[in-house]
Amino acid sequence: MILALSLAAVASLAAAVPQTAADTERAFAGAAQSEGQWAAFRRFATEDAVMFTPRPVKAQAFLKDRKDPPATLMWWAADSYVSCDGALAVNTGPWARPKGDAFGYFSTIWQRQPDGGWKWTMDGGDDLAMPRPAGDTPKIRHASCKGSPSTVAAVRYRDGESAEGQSEDRTLAWRWHVAPDGARTFDVWLWDGRAMKPVIADRIAAQ
Repeated sequence: MILALSLAAVASLAAAVPQTAADTERAFAGAAQSEGQWAAFRRFATEDAVMFTPRPVKAQAFLKDRKDPPATLMWWAADSYVSCDGALAVNTGPWARPKGDAFGYFSTIWQRQPDGGWKWTMDGGDDLAMPRPAGDTPKIRHASCKGSPSTVAAVRYRDGESAEGQSEDRTLAWRWHVAPDGARTFDVWLWDGRAMKPVIADRIAAQ
């Protein structure tokens, strides 16, 4: 029932003009159903977008000639974290195969574009033994616009690959790291007016 309701919600917004990162996530998921999974991934990604295989790769090059899978994943945002200036967002939520025989979660960074639309710059996630509970309406949480945002403490990794970034107003920050064995972390912080609070802490085991 949950999968059926979510698929209907995805389809209903697929053709709408996205106004928020959460709207865009639904349009993205809807496009995957109508256009093909990897075709949609390419269309909604920036030129330098990154995904994990488990190594970090440039998504456009990796997906350029990749055939769409016969069964397209379903996914929808459960939570959307947005910077005060509205220019950067991170969505996270569940994904599932159409038959309901596999489940997982995703986390995606979205960047507002000059035309007002959104494109994703990083996409990651993992499998789960059981699906995450989530409704059809994402919970949108905006960073506070009060105070002077602090900087997230820097981390120096001994090995592996990593990247980090933040919104121009410094109210939303993110960091990922991939260890040599493929284990991965992804963290997101949101400014609450007094401190940068952790809101996402994905931990993906080595594959």
